[in-house]
Amino acid sequence: MATKTDLFDDSTMTFGEHLEVLRFHLIRALLGLMIGVILSLIFGEQLVRVIRKPIDAALRRADYSNSNRVQDNIEGFDLWKSIGSGIWNQFVPPSISEEDKKAIESIETLTETEKKVVTLEVSPFDLVTALHQVAPDQFPEPKEELKDSPTVKLPATSAAFGDFRRTAEKVNQPVTLNVQEAFMTYMKVSFIAGLIVSSPWIFYQLWLFVAAGLYPHERKYVHTYLPMSIGLFLGGVSFCFYAVLPVVLDFLLGFNSRIGITAQIRISEWINFAVLLPLMFGISFQLPLVMLFLTKINVFQAQHYVAQWKLAVLAISAISMVLTPTPDPATMMLMMVPLLLLYVLGVALCYWSEPKSPLGDAA
Repeated sequence: MATKTDLFDDSTMTFGEHLEVLRFHLIRALLGLMIGVILSLIFGEQLVRVIRKPIDAALRRADYSNSNRVQDNIEGFDLWKSIGSGIWNQFVPPSISEEDKKAIESIETLTETEKKVVTLEVSPFDLVTALHQVAPDQFPEPKEELKDSPTVKLPATSAAFGDFRRTAEKVNQPVTLNVQEAFMTYMKVSFIAGLIVSSPWIFYQLWLFVAAGLYPHERKYVHTYLPMSIGLFLGGVSFCFYAVLPVVLDFLLGFNSRIGITAQIRISEWINFAVLLPLMFGISFQLPLVMLFLTKINVFQAQHYVAQWKLAVLAISAISMVLTPTPDPATMMLMMVPLLLLYVLGVALCYWSEPKSPLGDAA
């Protein structure tokens, strides 16, 4: 009966042969990266729209919020109240009436012809008064009873209204400051997306090279913990993109509006921010595996992590402050809280991985 042997069990290679194997796998990894980048270039416009969604949505929310509340002046600004309300509104969104929702949806679905039309609400008393002033022979003076009448809606059409709407819509969109910036952003997004798409293949090629220098039990650890590492990384990236970015953007844009500053978002800077922040979250989510690695090499044990939990909280606070690209406390707290939960998960993994004492040792 044939037995299955490990590919690298009987591998004895010279330094030159190792270099040749490295060259072989690097070429295959680069070919995979090239294919991923080409595919990303084909769908580059859709990828840019996906990355723009958080900032576009945040700008619309900020514009709606500014148009429906009285602006605070700078003397009355409360930083901690702003932070608290910004985070609270993500879990308990401010109520919006059905009439306001329909108004927002109707504005977003207007055609170019409809954008040239605006509806004016005027008082019947003021309307009749204006008509009487223009043609007193045809329109008599308004009666006093008209002052209590509800307003009437009058549609008005002008090409200037369409230009005004388009200009107002551009305020809530990212901008470029030079002619090549949009194209360079498109290329950057495509390359990053291609790298992410081809990363499993690249890691697989690197693993084939590294595995030749590992013992069988070391390869077993990699097979066990590499999928966990990838899962934690993708979990951190997804958590940041879908949960953290809306909170951070609402807080930062709200801070702009509260001190009377209009935010003009540059698309290249937004791409850098939207890539860097999720990357930092993905890296920080590796904390349980780092703790487990330190346990495996006998630097720390699970009891040490439990005994030094206060120091761990301080260290996690410092890590959250360093890894987040913005100095605002909202971003720091949104990284710190998940890391504390991951610290607990790391302690559990360390306890689980520690060798169990045989039952005979107690005798």
